Amino acid sequence: MFHFLRKHAFHSHHHHHGGGGRGRGPRMFDAGAMRYVVLQLIAEKPRHGYEIIKELEQRAGSGYAPSPGAIYPLMAMLYDMGHVSISHEGNKKLHSITPEGQAFLDENRQMVDALMARVPEQRHGSDDLRSVMHELKAVVISRARDASADQSRHEQIAAILRRASAEIEAL
Repeated sequence: MFHFLRKHAFHSHHHHHGGGGRGRGPRMFDAGAMRYVVLQLIAEKPRHGYEIIKELEQRAGSGYAPSPGAIYPLMAMLYDMGHVSISHEGNKKLHSITPEGQAFLDENRQMVDALMARVPEQRHGSDDLRSVMHELKAVVISRARDASADQSRHEQIAAILRRASAEIEAL
């Protein structure tokens, strides 16, 4: 099966030349390597595409963020290969690893570990405010967009953010 996967490896049709584009910084992985990284992130916990992009951006720091044009087709390919399953949450797709996907990661553990070493774990130190801000933004967006979110939840979120702002201002 591995030879089949290697023969039919994902090749991005999005080429980045020079420093142009959306200013997302240098590419950290080619499309083939990114397949392992994305699958490993999904293996850690089920994720939406947006969460994968933000997780990679947070872990890598300000110099790198994969484009949706690279991540979403890759996630569709992982689904087509049977490596992830998809459940729908409103209009978002939650990707979870399948036994086949976990077996693929296990078969390629040495490569996966080497690639993941290039993507440091999230830093939660007090000096990493940028990372914490991204986490906050992702949670606020997620909870506000949740299908069960009503006006009351939006007001609660706004109140929490106002309190936090006031506390920070008082420092």
